[in-house]
Amino acid sequence: MTVQTEEYVYKQINGVELALRIYFPPDGKSGSHPAVVFYFGGGWQNGTIEQFAPQSEFLASRGFSAATPEYRVYAKHQTTPFASVEDAKDALHWIWLHSRELGIDPDRIAVAGGSAGGHLAACTAILPDEAFGSPMAQQIPKAMVLFNPVCDTSERGFGSEKLGDRKLELSPLHNVTSGVPPTIVFHGTADKTVPYENAVEFAGKMQEYGNPCTLVPYEGRGHGFFNKGKSEGDQDYLDTRNRMYTFLQKNLLQDQSGSVR
Repeated sequence: MTVQTEEYVYKQINGVELALRIYFPPDGKSGSHPAVVFYFGGGWQNGTIEQFAPQSEFLASRGFSAATPEYRVYAKHQTTPFASVEDAKDALHWIWLHSRELGIDPDRIAVAGGSAGGHLAACTAILPDEAFGSPMAQQIPKAMVLFNPVCDTSERGFGSEKLGDRKLELSPLHNVTSGVPPTIVFHGTADKTVPYENAVEFAGKMQEYGNPCTLVPYEGRGHGFFNKGKSEGDQDYLDTRNRMYTFLQKNLLQDQSGSVR
């Protein structure tokens, strides 16, 4: 079965057009499908929307819509992570705003991402919209799937040198409150880029505030272990993909009684 995709420009800023690709389920834009928005990684420096193409195609083949937005990065746009967060929120809001015409249920949208993209996904739901000029993004995500995400932008985590005195403003760990949607975190215990301890602390902080959060450790795995082609036989890609699917089924496909919608 071939998954159909379309690309849309969701934002124009400073002469730059930012697009997103949407992967549609077999019945296309008819109906009202759950959706997942995937943000690629790359340290807010680079990266490509192709990173989560395999996961997006998989979900689309099973009745989800999936979106992979571009966002501004330093290598192409000489921007800071603050611009990346702004774009992440704007992309999410654009999808919500156009959800009906795209065949997406606006009340069943999840966010996901890896590394810096996991950071952006977390920021859409955790950081206040008004700080980024977003009309409404924070209330949209109903679930989060984070692959070795940057949770802590202080000196104990990743990215503090890019943020200077404002490092804690973009730190999900330091901005967690109650009301964050259910979250699953996949993280390698041997990650030398984004410390595993950051994920442990983030999950603990989420739970402390009453937010459902499951941390799934991958023993001895390094950064980016979840990507297709990274492990022998795609063992880690398949395991994280299937766990993601089960999590999304629970949080986007079932109502409060546990019945499938």
